[in-house]
Amino acid sequence: MSFSSLPMTEVEHAPKLLHKRSAFKSIFIVASGNFLEMFDFMVFGYYATYIAHAFFPTGSDFISLLLTLMTFGAGFLMRPVGALVLGAYVDRHGRRKGLLLTLGLMALGTLAIAITPGYAQIGLAAPIIIVVGRLVQGLSAGVEVGGVSVYLNEIAPPNRKGFFTAWQSASQQAAVVFAAVIGLLVSSYLPTAEMHAWGWRLPFIIGCLMIPFLFMIRRHVEETEVFLARKEHPTVGQILATIGSNWAVVLQGALMAVMTTVFFYMITAYTPTYGNKVLNLGPIDSLLVTACVGLTNFILLPVSGALSDRIGRRPLLLGATALAVVVTYPLMRWLVAAPSFGGLLLVELTMAAIYAAYNGAFIVYLTEIIPPHVRTVGFSLAYSMATAIFGGFTPAISTALIGATGDKAIPGAWCAAAALLSLLALLIRGRAKAAPRTG
Repeated sequence: MSFSSLPMTEVEHAPKLLHKRSAFKSIFIVASGNFLEMFDFMVFGYYATYIAHAFFPTGSDFISLLLTLMTFGAGFLMRPVGALVLGAYVDRHGRRKGLLLTLGLMALGTLAIAITPGYAQIGLAAPIIIVVGRLVQGLSAGVEVGGVSVYLNEIAPPNRKGFFTAWQSASQQAAVVFAAVIGLLVSSYLPTAEMHAWGWRLPFIIGCLMIPFLFMIRRHVEETEVFLARKEHPTVGQILATIGSNWAVVLQGALMAVMTTVFFYMITAYTPTYGNKVLNLGPIDSLLVTACVGLTNFILLPVSGALSDRIGRRPLLLGATALAVVVTYPLMRWLVAAPSFGGLLLVELTMAAIYAAYNGAFIVYLTEIIPPHVRTVGFSLAYSMATAIFGGFTPAISTALIGATGDKAIPGAWCAAAALLSLLALLIRGRAKAAPRTG
């Protein structure tokens, strides 16, 4: 079975036009678990220096921070596994069951990080538990983004799929803002000694307190009409065989996702560390910038998704990647020449706008090039590979590149390289679609 033999449209199974209130209720319910996933990821990135002190004391601040950021990235290595195993489960058993399962796994990882004693109390067991917790979260996250994106795509009216699907990413931005606000409050009211001792755990505990509420509202998720309309559901073996025989499309999707994953973790998870440790700005300044980035993305992502419904996906995708290739490194060079709160805010918001223009069109685009019966696993695998290899390790790679080159602007070059890779994948995809078929 090949992708080309499958219908690429679902006119015969198009969902009924949803009432406006019902539509936004469905978006809120399904995106809630996505909020928890990203809240926990962001908190880990924001408090990397404190986590390094608690779990990875090496005697070197640089090495401790690098180990912590590698642990942050380790969770992404499990994403492709989660995409294959849990993605196949979702395509086989339904969107609703899969979304409940991924929320449960994410909750376990969050709880482990929140309550694990530090290295000083339990020794080597502490960092091992943290790494395992991150791996469990990565397993869940491997299909959470794909599961939510596919669900939103399948409940959307045919002419609003970009706008609906963009709320997957927008929910993550709400988590970025919320995590940054919590970080600002905690950092403002607790002295440094208490932050190192226990204050950094407060956001994780808040995440744990949200879990019962998120389970309660996600239990009301209804199965999509597209899934229910299918008379047959492929087995796990059939799903994996289809993905394997069409690896080129999945690989193209992964390369297209490189820019969005690298940019996202650069402008959110890495910003507090970069602003504080590299630019020597205050932690409150860096967290405030991050909150502004999240708010900007929350507004722009649905706008970009809606715009892609009107003008098409590819103009936004090609324009954003080309712009990113040209401007990101010069922007960072300008920033490091005279670091300031205003400069960091300007650079981050510019990169956020580029990211939002791309991601708002890309998420729905990726759902559209994967056929319905393997949509969750295909989307999740492509996105997870990009995140595992490139995006998730962006904080660690940026830190390592700065240490190796001494160039504080080098993360901008990393972003430009990611954008170039995605641009080339888009151009190849466009040529492949335009080429006439033979035989």
